[in-house]
Amino acid sequence: MVTKNPLIRIGLWLAEMAERWFPDAFVFALVGVVVTFLGGLALGEPAAELTHAAGASFWDLVPFTMQMAMVIIGGFVVASSPVMLRFIQHLATVPKTSRGAVAFVAAVSMLTSLLSWGLSLIFTGLLVREICRLLPRVDYRAISAAAYLGLGSVWAFGLSSSAALLQATPSSIPPELMEVTGVIPLTKTIFLWQSILCCVILILVSIAIAYWSCPGDDQSKSQSDLGISYKPLEVTLEPRQTPGEWLDYSRILPLAVVLISLPYLWSRFGGKSFLDAVAALDLNTFNLIFILLGLLLHGCPRSFGKAVSASVPATSGVLIQFPFYAMIFGMISKTSIGHFLGALCVKLSTPTTFPLLVAGYSAFLGMLVPSGGGKWIIEAPYVMAAANAHEINLGWTVQIYNAAEALPNLLNPFWMLPLMGILSIRTRELAGFSILQLLFHTPLVFFLTWILTYTLPYAPPQQIP
Repeated sequence: MVTKNPLIRIGLWLAEMAERWFPDAFVFALVGVVVTFLGGLALGEPAAELTHAAGASFWDLVPFTMQMAMVIIGGFVVASSPVMLRFIQHLATVPKTSRGAVAFVAAVSMLTSLLSWGLSLIFTGLLVREICRLLPRVDYRAISAAAYLGLGSVWAFGLSSSAALLQATPSSIPPELMEVTGVIPLTKTIFLWQSILCCVILILVSIAIAYWSCPGDDQSKSQSDLGISYKPLEVTLEPRQTPGEWLDYSRILPLAVVLISLPYLWSRFGGKSFLDAVAALDLNTFNLIFILLGLLLHGCPRSFGKAVSASVPATSGVLIQFPFYAMIFGMISKTSIGHFLGALCVKLSTPTTFPLLVAGYSAFLGMLVPSGGGKWIIEAPYVMAAANAHEINLGWTVQIYNAAEALPNLLNPFWMLPLMGILSIRTRELAGFSILQLLFHTPLVFFLTWILTYTLPYAPPQQIP
């Protein structure tokens, strides 16, 4: 049956092309290393310098890799706890049709990403598994792509925006960057009305595209069609059999550990305003909160440990691919590549074209360095210097970066890895509907960030006393 809906036709065509031609996520990382190396050679960088920068950087992201793995584990143990499982199962009953399910998942993904991108990936992935149990004919490619929309659209407009949090935290800003940007509070980045407007428009457009592009049941590829079997989320506990297992089932130990940790959390957040508390939230504290919450929700060490074991497969892509992305990061940041790209951005920009060039450059570099915080450290010195030179609002420049930084996520499988681990899906199977969103997001993001630039006045960098 041939559908008359053009979005469905385009979505199906892109899905078929992606399934046929899109490489595995790990191949993206390897191609990125080679392309960056060849680009450096083309710029006249000695091969010895490039190889040294790549090799020396291989382990540079080990702490970040562990943080990302813990984001996945923390999100999984919370989402798979009995309380949250019942909540997810209840949410899964809301949509009644395949098209409604895809739109519903898109909305949940984007709204939860405003709180935390890590929570969005895990929570929405587990929600998809439950929905597909109740609606077995829903197109698994379309609903998986919808679950990824939080990372591919609006996450950087929310509370876990790495660039905005860094610029609002004086202790996190490198000295050389502080001279250029000063401190930019969250009220002048993610809480600008222009930023909120962009976020709302992107959410509404994304939901509409997800809804209208979802194939009907007669054209869909379901979970079973892709050879993926449903596995229940329940963490079942076998009866205690030996006296030595008493502590394994004890509810006292998890509670004691949580109580021991509470004074530290109070020292970070207690007595602070909402914005100051948000600024104090970093990845380590975020992970600690989720691990402690998982302990509380599971109630005993045995249940918590089984949930951790179930989450580990979802971390495999992150563990092996991040070191190769570290090689790319090293070749860009430790050689002339980064300076060349930045200088080119400044040289080509004018007050009128600056927002477009920043958006384009951020999206392009995001394909090579898919890390919102790490990439901002590379871009910020010369991008913000150009913003000062052209007298463009510095807080809005951060938001231009945030809006454009999410675009390559719709194509680059780097951040798809945790979701793919939970859904047992391959990049090529969700890339088609993700690319369809990219076709709409790109002109919309460029236009909104450009036109709204003219609604904000320029203010010099605000230095701390």
